[in-house]
Amino acid sequence: MRTKRNYLISVENGRGAASARVPERFGLATREVDGDWRDYMQVLDGPPVKLRTRVTEERPRTILSFNQSPDIPFDRSINAYRGCEHGCIYCFARPTHAYHDLSPGLDFETQLFAKPNAAELLRETLAKPKYRPRFIAMGTNTDPYQPIEKRYQITRQVLEVCLDTRHPVSITTKSDRILADLDILEEMARRRLVAVAISVTSLDPKLSGKLEPRAASPLKRLAALGKLAEAGVPTHCSISPVIPAITDEFMEEIVQRAAALGVQSAGWIPLRLPHEVAPLFREWLEVHYPDRAGKVMSIVRSIRQGRDNDPNFFSRMKPSGVWAELFRSRFALACKRAGINGSASASEIGDAFELDCSQFRRPELGGQMRLL
Repeated sequence: MRTKRNYLISVENGRGAASARVPERFGLATREVDGDWRDYMQVLDGPPVKLRTRVTEERPRTILSFNQSPDIPFDRSINAYRGCEHGCIYCFARPTHAYHDLSPGLDFETQLFAKPNAAELLRETLAKPKYRPRFIAMGTNTDPYQPIEKRYQITRQVLEVCLDTRHPVSITTKSDRILADLDILEEMARRRLVAVAISVTSLDPKLSGKLEPRAASPLKRLAALGKLAEAGVPTHCSISPVIPAITDEFMEEIVQRAAALGVQSAGWIPLRLPHEVAPLFREWLEVHYPDRAGKVMSIVRSIRQGRDNDPNFFSRMKPSGVWAELFRSRFALACKRAGINGSASASEIGDAFELDCSQFRRPELGGQMRLL
């Protein structure tokens, strides 16, 4: 039986979403929090119990996801985790939690799934006689270096398999935790097997704390880019997403700082609001920026054919209109002034850095890696 439609709750410290809204696309029962009960308990016993992160281990049968999308240049990817504790309010992966009867809001950032057998599954896949290598994209859905990676080390294990088999990989993250795997990345870089993109959304730590509350600070991300570049790892700075009237003011300075650190290329991706992300983002605006919420969404809709989001192939990654052209011009000019390649987007880094597939060698099964 369906309960009343969903609720808006007070923002939890360290969480991005303002609600646990359950999607209505799949006819799921919605949830409701009794606000009077919460107020009553706060008076008697203090604030409600703080939300804790829960991790469920799952054992999928396959780990490589293949796609035929005309909008992205990679055809295969690995996601070691589902859900992401970073809590980025704009994350286009949030709707995937709806497939599991969970909220794309707070559930997405508090109820996570880990795949401990990812490396084993990858080794089995690469050993198949019909497998043909092309670079694997990591971090295309949820962040491979979110906080639980410190405990599970799944991303590191996958990279170890890729190094052993000489299989190229591209990585997208917004965490300086990637530096924990610098030893593997340096070796892969020497063999032209890896490229890394780090997303830098703003240069304001307070704003970042609202947008992406459990991600690394902007300065830590820039520092990670610099250390990777210094170590010889092909690096890309992704200014993603660009949120009109919220983060676009930082575009030029991010490009300048990245170039000064030796980063080889930069790209920008405008805000996308698919499915349940749009209402979650609107809630976020009403909580943090009620004075400019209307302006932000007006610009967003102007670059998306008058809608919150454009879901169509060929146009969904290519905003149009006056504001989109303004952002393109600003970005191109910033790259020209900084002397940095501005032609590659975050999703194109594998091709942009010409990762080498010719070294691929099928893995030894039985859990053994080569000694040489």
